[in-house]
Amino acid sequence: MRVVVGASSCGYAAGAQKVIDELNKIHIPVNLTGCVGMCHLEPIVDIYTDDDMYRFVHVQPDQVEGIIRDLSDSPSLIKPEDSQILAGQKRIVLRNCGVINPERIEDYIAIGGYKAYQAVREMEPDQVIDIIKQSGLRGRGGAGFPTWFKLNAAKNSPGKPKTMVCNADEGDPGAFMDRSIMEGDPHAVIEGMLIGAHVIGADEGIFYIRAEYPLSIRRMQLAIDQAKEHGLLDQISLRIKAGAGAFVCGEETALIASLEGERGMPRLKPPFPAQKGYFGNPTNINNVETLANIPFIIKNDAQAFTQYGTEKSPGTKVFALTGKVKKGGLVEVPMGVPLRHVIYDIGGGIIGDRDFKAVQMGGPSGGCIPKELLDTPVDYEHITQTGAIVGSGGMVVMDDTTCMVEMARFFLNFTCNESCGKCTYCRVGTKRMLEILDRITKGQGKKGDIELLEELSLKVKEGSLCGLGQTAPNPVLTTIRYFREEYEAHINDKKCPAKQCPELLTYLINDNCIGCTACAKACPTGAISGSLKEKHLIDQTKCIKCGACYNRCRFNAIDVN
Repeated sequence: MRVVVGASSCGYAAGAQKVIDELNKIHIPVNLTGCVGMCHLEPIVDIYTDDDMYRFVHVQPDQVEGIIRDLSDSPSLIKPEDSQILAGQKRIVLRNCGVINPERIEDYIAIGGYKAYQAVREMEPDQVIDIIKQSGLRGRGGAGFPTWFKLNAAKNSPGKPKTMVCNADEGDPGAFMDRSIMEGDPHAVIEGMLIGAHVIGADEGIFYIRAEYPLSIRRMQLAIDQAKEHGLLDQISLRIKAGAGAFVCGEETALIASLEGERGMPRLKPPFPAQKGYFGNPTNINNVETLANIPFIIKNDAQAFTQYGTEKSPGTKVFALTGKVKKGGLVEVPMGVPLRHVIYDIGGGIIGDRDFKAVQMGGPSGGCIPKELLDTPVDYEHITQTGAIVGSGGMVVMDDTTCMVEMARFFLNFTCNESCGKCTYCRVGTKRMLEILDRITKGQGKKGDIELLEELSLKVKEGSLCGLGQTAPNPVLTTIRYFREEYEAHINDKKCPAKQCPELLTYLINDNCIGCTACAKACPTGAISGSLKEKHLIDQTKCIKCGACYNRCRFNAIDVN
């Protein structure tokens, strides 16, 4: 019997360490693995016997002994409908996550790891580039730029030394694809880096990982050390640079500035990093997911990759499914499947079976896709047509309780705070837009605000230096495009249709009130008065719209207008 515990960040956050400690107490050897993608079911324990594999979910320490004693009869045994989550996916990048021990290079080698790199060392760089070109692999970091083209440009650029950089500065709210790959299959990322280094002739590779990912950093460093011990780094040195968490450093020239010890600020292009990058030398930058695809393509040939996806967007894409969805976690699907398949067939639909309203794709740089476009194919071309972007792969699902004006304000507040301030359009323009959205959500919006937001959005997009400013208005533009009536209700009627903006809400006690006094006891400002067993009243001059009374009432006696 072999016992495997999901030991990624989501697993540890859910209590996996306590489960591991309990297994150690009863002297059961524990094998670690990364996140299998079903984050909503953590902690997860897999038990392999000679005949079968048993998966237990939401495992608590006091259940451990019983699970070991009786494998087939446990309340924590995964339900059949949850077992089908993986059936609707095609896992290429996540093929080893939740399967192998990420802290043992032997596990990776046992399943054919580093064979692609060994094969590449016997090939000419142009042969490797041709295979990647045939695969149609596009950068999975956001822009979707052809991977082969960037490698070829760095290869052909004069100058030495050349550098490979892995962009692991995953900063989108709600995105955790790169983190989970590094935690669950770090050697696949290293192998992709080694193949890229061989192609462009680099003698140094740098992993730029945000400091908020301590487990990723630890496992990547362990994997680097193991690869070195196995003689795999005889032609290149690899190291990790911990980034300080600046969102703008996801932009490649700002990332390079940070690597050089400068403030993370973008530079004008051209020259591009492939021509003049790290300390002025040719540099290739790709994100974690892109690099993790490369060993699969080399090992299995381009056709094994192109059999999935669409003609212009081949292969698969990993998405972080979060928000108001029942089964949140990591999802890897062929490019071109409908959004509906991801959210409903894999994600299980909306929590509480409420109405789906929109999905935010591409994080702060993306946009909101409404209900009527739920059958949009998930690929670069179709998603871009909606006004959103595939981006790095964040999918934040929203239901009918979400205020789209507040959602736009939230994302714009993020990008406004993360602006490096180098260019005026981004530094000042996003600030002016945020001020307008703040006013609207507080009931101070005025006629012409929507048109002013649209005008400012276009100016910021056109005048910003890098992708942060150029895409920052996307959440505003898409919410205006698809949910203009919500903006109009906030401005003209001083009402929030989703009943989420506190300054636009009014709490009233209706005739269901039995005078239990629970609401009065919960009110922090003493705004509620009334005698026992008599209908209470709310003094609107004292009410701070905190919602404490609404949350405490058990008789549906409080209306929110």
